[in-house]
Amino acid sequence: MAPRFASVDDYIASYPEETRTQLAGVRRAIRRAVPQAGEKISYGMATFTIEGKPLIYYAGWKNHVGLYPVPTGDPEFEEAIGPYRRAKDTVRFPINRPVPLELVAEITELCLKRRAAVDEDTGP
Repeated sequence: MAPRFASVDDYIASYPEETRTQLAGVRRAIRRAVPQAGEKISYGMATFTIEGKPLIYYAGWKNHVGLYPVPTGDPEFEEAIGPYRRAKDTVRFPINRPVPLELVAEITELCLKRRAAVDEDTGP
């Protein structure tokens, strides 16, 4: 059974130093992109929320930090995330290399725009 964490701080603290450093950087980049977002643990991962709904998840693994979901974007965006994309809506940043935090912020902003578009379409 996977461990349960009381907070995102506890989640990050549970990892080895190198992974903690990467997770903390990802967390800061997302926070800068969406300062109004909440944080919680959901599905065993660190999660940023907007109005209580998940916006973006990030998780530590043995050899990488994952970010989910990662929507598709314009060709320039797709080229930038190409080396990290592992599935339709997932990117993996290797632990042994610096995480491109500006790209994390861009992914987060794209998720926020997609959320706003969906909310607009569904209305109140």
